[in-house]
Amino acid sequence: MNSIDCERGLSTPANIVDLYTGDDPHGNPRDWRSYYKHVLLLAYQSCGVVYGDLSTSPLYVFKSTFAGPLRRFEDEETIFGVFSLVFWTITLIPLLKYVFIVLSADDNGEGGTFALYSLLVRHAKFSLMPNQQAADEELSTYYNPGYTPQEDTPILRALRHFLEKHAKSRTCLLLMVLFGASLVIGDGVLTPAMSVLSSFSGLQVHLHALTNGEVVILSCIVLVGLFALQHCGTHRVAFLFAPVVIVWLLLLGGLGVYNIIVWNPRVFYALSPMYLIRFFQRTGVDGWISLGGVLLSMTGTEAMFADLGHFTATSIRVAFVCLIYPCLVLQYMGQAAFLSKTPGCDIHFIFFQSIPRRLFWPVLLIATLAAIVGSQAVITATFSIVRQCTALGCFPRVKIVHTSSRIHGQIYSPEINWILMFICLAVTIGFRDTMLIGNAYGMACAGVMVVTTLLMALVIVFVWQQGFLMATLFLLAFGVVEAAYLSAAVMKVPQGGWLPLALSLAFVAIMYVWHYGTRLKHMFDEQNKVSLRWIHALGPSLGIVRVPGIGLIYSELATGVPAVFSHFVTNLPAFHQVLVFVCVKAVPVPHVRTEERHLVGRIGPRDYRMYRCVVRYGYKDVLGDDSDFENDLVLRIAEFVQMEAAEADRASRAASEGAGEGRMAVVTRASDLARTGLLVREPAEAEDSVVVRAATAATEDGTLQSLYESESPGLGNRRRVRFEISDVVGDQMDPRVKEELSAIVEAKHAGVAYIMGHSYIKARKSSNFIKKFAINIAYNFLRKNCRGPAVALNIPHISLIEVGMIYYV
Repeated sequence: MNSIDCERGLSTPANIVDLYTGDDPHGNPRDWRSYYKHVLLLAYQSCGVVYGDLSTSPLYVFKSTFAGPLRRFEDEETIFGVFSLVFWTITLIPLLKYVFIVLSADDNGEGGTFALYSLLVRHAKFSLMPNQQAADEELSTYYNPGYTPQEDTPILRALRHFLEKHAKSRTCLLLMVLFGASLVIGDGVLTPAMSVLSSFSGLQVHLHALTNGEVVILSCIVLVGLFALQHCGTHRVAFLFAPVVIVWLLLLGGLGVYNIIVWNPRVFYALSPMYLIRFFQRTGVDGWISLGGVLLSMTGTEAMFADLGHFTATSIRVAFVCLIYPCLVLQYMGQAAFLSKTPGCDIHFIFFQSIPRRLFWPVLLIATLAAIVGSQAVITATFSIVRQCTALGCFPRVKIVHTSSRIHGQIYSPEINWILMFICLAVTIGFRDTMLIGNAYGMACAGVMVVTTLLMALVIVFVWQQGFLMATLFLLAFGVVEAAYLSAAVMKVPQGGWLPLALSLAFVAIMYVWHYGTRLKHMFDEQNKVSLRWIHALGPSLGIVRVPGIGLIYSELATGVPAVFSHFVTNLPAFHQVLVFVCVKAVPVPHVRTEERHLVGRIGPRDYRMYRCVVRYGYKDVLGDDSDFENDLVLRIAEFVQMEAAEADRASRAASEGAGEGRMAVVTRASDLARTGLLVREPAEAEDSVVVRAATAATEDGTLQSLYESESPGLGNRRRVRFEISDVVGDQMDPRVKEELSAIVEAKHAGVAYIMGHSYIKARKSSNFIKKFAINIAYNFLRKNCRGPAVALNIPHISLIEVGMIYYV
C-alpha cells in the first residue's frame, strides 16, 4: 500500500498572518483605529465572561484566611502580612504567569489544558491514537508559521525518546491533562455555589433573623435561574453581565480607597515583601495552613486561559492590567486597613462590615449580581473543555449548540449544563457553609494551576524550544509557589477538600474509560482490516449485485477497508453502485478550514467505483455541522477524478492504480465548478430536463417525502440539487472520466445510504477483571447513554443502515 501524501501545500492562516505582519487577512494595512475599538469591545465583553469569578474573590478571601488558627495572631503586623501575601500571590500567578506567559501559549487562539496538550502532540509523537497520517503532519504546519525545528540536545533527545516510545509515559501525560480538565469541570460546580452563597450571607449582617437555611434556599433559586440562562449564549450573556462586573470592580476599587484613607493609610507599607517574610516567621505552621484561604484570591484565574477562544489574548490582557488587577489590589488593601483598626469585627462578614452603612444595600445588590456573573466564567469554560474532550475521543458524545452565528467558539451543551446544575444544588444544600466549599474550591484551583505549570514547562521545551534552563526557571518561579499552596489545600481535604478530588476522579474515570475503549476499538479495526486482495478477487461487482445509489460506509479507519464492509457483503446480496469509505477523525489542531477538511482518494481500480474520504475536524470544531455534506462530497470526488486524470501520464499513476489504494489529495470546496466537470442546478432549474411524473405519483412522493423529513430532521435541512455533466467540459473530457462522472451523478440521483457499524464491544475471556469491568460494564454503559454517532454526525434516520458487529478486544 502506498503512503498517503497531499496534493497541495497549506497556507498560513489569516489570523496568524495578521498577528505577525500587522496586516489584515487580505494583506492590506490594518486600520489601527478599528483594531483598537475591536480590542476594547472584546475587553469589555471579557469582563462579564472571563473575570466574573476572579472579581468576586474579595467576598471570602480574608474570611477564609482568618477563620482557622490564624485568628489568634490577628494584629496589625499579621494582617499586613496576609495582605502582602495576597498582593504578591495575584501579582506572581495571575499577572506574571497567566497574563504575560501562559496566554502566549495559545493554540491558534484557543486556550486551556487541551490546547497545551494539542501543541505537545503536534510537536512530538505523544498521542495514543494510532490514526495519524502524513497529511495531518502537513496540516499541523499550517498552525506553526515560522517554526523551524532545532536539533535536540542529548537530554532533550532522551526525554523525547522516553515519552514517544513508552506508552505508559504518554498515558501518564494524558491522565494529567484529563485531571486538569476535570478540575476545571469541578470548578463549574463549586464556583456558583461559593459565589452565590457568599453574597447572600451578607444579608445576615443586618437581617439577624435570617437563618442559614433561608440563605441556602435563596441561593438555590438564583442558581437555577443562572443555569437556565446559559442557553442564551456567551455573546448575549457577555453584554448583559459586563456592565455588572465593571460597576462591581469600580465599586471595589472605590471602597478600597475609602477604607485606606479612613482607617489606616499605613497599609501601603505592606506592599513590601518584608511583611510576607515576617508573617511566616511569626506564624510558622499556622501561617502555612492559612495559605488555603489566600489561595482563593486566585480562583477564576484559569478561566483567563480556558476562555481564550471566546476572545483574544490582547483583550484579556488589557482588561486585567487596566481594570481587574488595580481594583482587586485596592480592595484587598482596604479590607486589611479596616481589619487592622477593628479587631473585634465578625471575620465571617469582613467585606460587608467594611462597607459604609449608607451604601450597604446597593453594594449587596451589586455583589449578588456580581456573584451570579462570577459563575458564568467557569460554566463557559466547562462547555469548552467538554467539547475539546469529546473531539479528541476522551468524553462521551454530548449535544453541542452554537449560540452565535458569527463567533464560532461560543457554544452551549444542554446535558452538561443540567448535570452541573444538579451537582451544584447538591453541593449547596449538602455543605450549606462557605468555609467547607471554600476548602474544596481552593483544592480545585491549586490542582489546575499545578497541571498548567507542568504542561507549560513541556511546551517551553518542545514547542518554544527554549531549552531546559528556561523550563527549570519557570518551574522554580511558579511551580514551587503553587506546590506550597497545593500542600496547604491538601491539609483541608477532610474539611471539604475531598469534594473536588472525588468529582475529578469520577470525571477522569469516565474520560479515560471512554478513551481506552475507543482506542481498543480502533486497534481492533486496524488488526481486522479487509485484504485488498480479497476485494480484487471479487471483481468490479464485488461478488454481488450493484444496485443504484451511493453507499457511504462510515469507519474510524483512515486507511484500509473496515471489517464492517466484509460483514455487510457477506450478509446482504446487493451493494451500491458507488461506494465511499468515510472516516471522520479529530486532528490535534483547534480548527480545520473547510477547504482543507477533506482528503479524497481511490480504493481499487477505476471500474470498482470505490473511494475514500477522510473528514478532519479540529478539537474546537463541531461534528455534523455541514448540512450539505452529500452534495459537497459528490463535487469533491468529481474534482478528484479530474485531478487524477490530469496526472494519468505519470508513471506513479499506473503503479498506484495497480496497488489498490493510491494517494489521497486535499480537495477543496469546488468554487470553480469547471474543475469538477459538473453543473449544479436547483430543482426548479432542472424541471425541463427531467421526466414529468404523474400527478398521483407526485402527490404520493411529496407526502412520503414530508413524512421522511418529519421523522429525520437532518434530511429536511439538506439542499436538494441535481448534477449534470457540463457540455463544454464534457466534449473535451477523457471518455473514461466522463463515464465515471456519469456513474457518480446517476448514483447520486438514485439516492444516498449511510452504512455504519452498530458495534458491541466485549473484553476477551482471557482479560483481567479490571479490563472486563472497564469495557463490558463501564464503556458499554457510557455508549448506551450518550448520543449515537449517527445523531452526532447529523445523519438522516431514513437513510441509515446499521450493521451489527461484536468487537472482542
